[in-house]
Amino acid sequence: MMAKRGELEVTSTDVFQKGSIQWKQFNLDTTSSSSPPKPLLIFTPTVPGAYPVMVFCHGFCIHNSYYSELLGHIVSHGFILVAPQLFCKGLPMFGSDEIKFAGKVVDWLAEGLQPLLPENVEAKLEKVVLSGHSKGGKTAFSVALGYAKTMLRFSALIGIDPVGGTSKCKVSKTPPQILTGVPRSLNLNIPVAVIGTGLGPEPANVLFPPCAPEGENHKEFFNESKPPCAHFVATEYGHMDMLDDETPGVIGTIMSKCMCKNGKGHRDLMRKTVGGLVVAFLRAQLDEKFKDFDAILGDPNLAPARLDDVVYIPA
Repeated sequence: MMAKRGELEVTSTDVFQKGSIQWKQFNLDTTSSSSPPKPLLIFTPTVPGAYPVMVFCHGFCIHNSYYSELLGHIVSHGFILVAPQLFCKGLPMFGSDEIKFAGKVVDWLAEGLQPLLPENVEAKLEKVVLSGHSKGGKTAFSVALGYAKTMLRFSALIGIDPVGGTSKCKVSKTPPQILTGVPRSLNLNIPVAVIGTGLGPEPANVLFPPCAPEGENHKEFFNESKPPCAHFVATEYGHMDMLDDETPGVIGTIMSKCMCKNGKGHRDLMRKTVGGLVVAFLRAQLDEKFKDFDAILGDPNLAPARLDDVVYIPA
């Protein structure tokens, strides 16, 4: 099936493969001369040009480095990514602290990012994107909703299997409670994409509850987002399947391989799918280049992983 926009017909896309832009990654700690509020993992193109900036928030007890393959896929298509490590020394942050520090990282971008970039690489701070996985998805939504006051404005928001709490849920009830159960109630005023997993609501075993329970997972985030908003579900994959294959350390192994139900397919297919969806959505919403996005809407089978519940509600 083909997607159409005006007279243009689209039947294919290359966003699910690594892009052609050369890039590098580096770590930045809080003792550096640029003094970020939290340690950062930064991915930047090395090819001269001006690029949108994405701030990516990790999930609960997950290290930012565990997303290196996914973030590398996105940067290779022409984006700068800043991934803060919002907890340190193995201690997770609770309540609103994580949201507060995520907001401080956004403010740091205004003065701290550009001097660190390669020569002739420019950060387009008029096009800042918020994104996050799991609890980090809730953090990104919370910052976009204004629970952390920031100097920069946001151009788009992407939740990757986000998890949050509602007043009726007993899990993840850390403030703020941004989910209300009321459709289209989140006053974001920016384009939103939500990428969910089919296995997130299922428990991995009798020891752990579901990692993305019904009522507070991707379905609710999408239902409460106002147009323009998009929804994609990788039906055969689980809550942690967009992480790297190797997640060092005992906690990394438990979080990645044991706590959540995982899909049987190779994670590389999931990472390519998530990365491609992010790139296609942002090209459409930031630059009005709809070719790739239309192709996926017209034929979700273009994605390496099976996609269901593919919905786009325009403004």
